[in-house]
Amino acid sequence: MRPDRHDPEEEHTHEHPHPAPAPGRLARTPGRPLRIGLGGPVGSGKTALVAALCRSLADELQLAVVTNDIYTTEDADFLLRNGVLPAERVRAVETGCCPHTAIRDDISANLEAVEDLERSLPPLDLILIESGGDNLTATFSHGLIHHQIFVIDVSGGDKVPRKGGPGVTASDLLVVNKTDLAGQVDADLSVMARDAKAKRDDLPVCFLSLVEDPSAGGVTAWVRERLADGG
Repeated sequence: MRPDRHDPEEEHTHEHPHPAPAPGRLARTPGRPLRIGLGGPVGSGKTALVAALCRSLADELQLAVVTNDIYTTEDADFLLRNGVLPAERVRAVETGCCPHTAIRDDISANLEAVEDLERSLPPLDLILIESGGDNLTATFSHGLIHHQIFVIDVSGGDKVPRKGGPGVTASDLLVVNKTDLAGQVDADLSVMARDAKAKRDDLPVCFLSLVEDPSAGGVTAWVRERLADGG
């Protein structure tokens, strides 16, 4: 196990051709995969989004996934049942604790899964790390990921973006999922867009329905952009 896996500041010392990340950000080391975390409340559609990204990107990238569940491997099992990646490209972490602990406070189990994927597979371009379902306070340690996607959905009502929390306000991409259900739960998407803009300033927001867009086109394009700009 290489010691620089656990010390983001040491990774910052490596020279690379891309602009330095913002303070506190994990720099992407050349030759190692971009790591993107996906967080959000239970039932917001994180695993379905991971599956969609795998289907859209697996033919063009060397891709792997780490999932987090408290006591089961449910999310990894879902990905395998749907055949979005071969089994050797999926690692399941059973956190045994609140989901945010394993992605923010003690990231050792997730780092071990990442390192195992890097050791056992051809050089990877991208690792998606899915958090267990948590609340609006869930954020990833920047020692674990380079970018964070936060997923909410309309079933909680159009008030969710204005409730804020670091997942809504500071994630690199906010995904408002299941827009096809808005009429059934009386959620006003224009209100959600307005409130998300107020909370996030210029940070991007993507409205998504995997029923209407199974490829998750907007999120897939954002991931491609992060890869193209060097992470």
